[in-house]
Amino acid sequence: MLSKAIARHVRMTPRKVGYVATPLRRRTVAEALALLSATNRRAARPVAKLIASAFANARQRHPELREEEVVISRLVADEGPRWKRFRAAAFGRAARILKRTTHITVELERK
Repeated sequence: MLSKAIARHVRMTPRKVGYVATPLRRRTVAEALALLSATNRRAARPVAKLIASAFANARQRHPELREEEVVISRLVADEGPRWKRFRAAAFGRAARILKRTTHITVELERK
């Protein structure tokens, strides 16, 4: 593993982030960022930001690295804590609403 970055408590469901994350595995950082810039999903923005952060972490240790030389070895969207809220329902009852959060992890390695 060359470098790692973690975004915690992202206000999005892990399933929605997973749709964006799945095609990015085993791609170079340059390919992944190009793909994400053309992706029309809300989850693309935090994932792109996280990949850029992981690459910046790698450049801190190895300044000679280029985006074409680094591959995304691991990209995982795990479930974070859920925010529990209540909404008024019929007959004076309350309906529970679960607002899900996600922990996204990116690990990079050399090609």
